[in-house]
Amino acid sequence: MSDRHTPRLAMVVDALTVLGGAERALLAALQVFPEAPIYSLVYDRRAFTGTRIAQQKIYTSFINRLPGSHINYRYYLPLLPLAIEQFDLRSFDIILSFSYAVAHGVLARPGQLHVSYTHTPMRQAWHGYHDFLDSAGWKGWLARPVLHALRMWDFAAAARVDHFLAASRWIASAIQRAYRRAAQVLYPPVDTDVFQPMPARQDFFVIVSRLEQHKRVDIAIEAFSELGYPLLVVGAGQQARRLARRAAGNVKMLGWLPDAQVRQLVGQARAFILPGEEDFNIAAVEAQAAGCPVIAFASGGACETIREGVSGIFFHQQTPQALIEAVGKFEQNASSFDAERIRGHASQFSNAAFQERLSQIIAEQWQKFRV
Repeated sequence: MSDRHTPRLAMVVDALTVLGGAERALLAALQVFPEAPIYSLVYDRRAFTGTRIAQQKIYTSFINRLPGSHINYRYYLPLLPLAIEQFDLRSFDIILSFSYAVAHGVLARPGQLHVSYTHTPMRQAWHGYHDFLDSAGWKGWLARPVLHALRMWDFAAAARVDHFLAASRWIASAIQRAYRRAAQVLYPPVDTDVFQPMPARQDFFVIVSRLEQHKRVDIAIEAFSELGYPLLVVGAGQQARRLARRAAGNVKMLGWLPDAQVRQLVGQARAFILPGEEDFNIAAVEAQAAGCPVIAFASGGACETIREGVSGIFFHQQTPQALIEAVGKFEQNASSFDAERIRGHASQFSNAAFQERLSQIIAEQWQKFRV
């Protein structure tokens, strides 16, 4: 990519504490740039045993040494901008950050190219601000000045990025709204090849999600508690106990399950439920790769990954009643959803497609940068 030498590339992430969608994007990128070291605010090695991430050289910040940071590093939110700016990346030609909080705020020198793959601008500070305050109760009054300061830092930090990549058109619009910067869309990688439709669909519906407030799993639990249809909820999070108390007997809270069991469930499920406003949602694409139709709230990245009438249907109000009506509509048209056609739709979001496009974009941006 350079006339003088092969450029050295480093990757920067917010945190490595769980193996979720953002971390899977990192894993896919490591197959393109296998020699890249990783800089992360915190790193819990136990969460990545047996993965490529555990084999990389990983540098952490002072946040990693603070109490409880591996459980929830967001407790130290006011310190995150300071921490990310301490990473010394002077020896690299290209910085590739994967950001949903502060990773795009690393300091670069003249002559360094910084490409930021942005999963979302910091949700609590920008497009999820009022939802966050609604869920925070009296603590929201303490959070307001902190989030105000973070917004000012975040806007300034975005100016340090040379080229933004967005996980969806929805996120590209969020980047434009928050940072007044254009972003190129690169959909996250989904390991579509490992998902297969099972020989026969079962009667249950399924959710695979972190159990956090903004995921709105409560809507699905309330709707299915009223409907009486079997609903399996796979996931864990801060809302787990509260949601379990609200669930009727037909709703089963399964916690986190091994990937093989998740693949089996979505391969057998009657439909996958997506009640939250999502930036992209890899789990919903994985479900489609398994031939499973999706019943989704019509907002955010879901409008880009689900083709209504082909791979799923939408509901347009984020309420239990709207979801109940959507399930009824789905039941009336369930026979029209073809597993192989759904799977074909999901193939455009494959790992291979992401890796090929990422490699091409980095090469193009480096070439432009060096001219």
